[in-house]
Amino acid sequence: MCAEPVAAAHSHVVSVTSRELMCACRACYLLFTAPGAQLKYLAVPERYLSFPSFGLTRLQWDDLQIPVGMAFFFLNSQLGRTVAFYPSPAGATESELSLTAWEEIRATNPELGTLTPDVEALLLRASIGTESTFDCYLVPIDACYELVGQLRKLWRGFDGGSAARDAVDRFFAGIRARSRPAPAHPAAVTSSPVMERPA
Repeated sequence: MCAEPVAAAHSHVVSVTSRELMCACRACYLLFTAPGAQLKYLAVPERYLSFPSFGLTRLQWDDLQIPVGMAFFFLNSQLGRTVAFYPSPAGATESELSLTAWEEIRATNPELGTLTPDVEALLLRASIGTESTFDCYLVPIDACYELVGQLRKLWRGFDGGSAARDAVDRFFAGIRARSRPAPAHPAAVTSSPVMERPA
């Protein structure tokens, strides 16, 4: 973004229109952190959240028309809707996301509304050992493309191969270590069966 050298560990900004990520020195990064500002670039935050009470059925996942057990979702402000991508040998592949199916998931999990458009994503993965339970994390959008890049380099054969699977396991172990539980959404607390039981 400027002539200032950046260290190996550095921040990113994302172009709102082209979706391109750009490396940025700290000074440039801070120029694009103002919340709510109408800017061409937006700073990618460093927030990691987990959703321990996240609920998603296998039928709901199938309705999303994603052929693998992992995908990331973000709100594209230019399109005015949520979009979904999943890793593949060719990189990030967009899924034809059913808005009805996604809104049903959002209604069941109101805490997902904390997602910041364009710069944060919801990363979903079928839990290890089962295809009916899913883990969900809120991560910076650049983390998703980091995972996609790793898999593109390592992918072998039809299912990715053992090296790709090991890379996914390591990646999610890092995500779990960095994440803190998301605060409960008021709607989720109000509708909790525990709250509805008579005293």
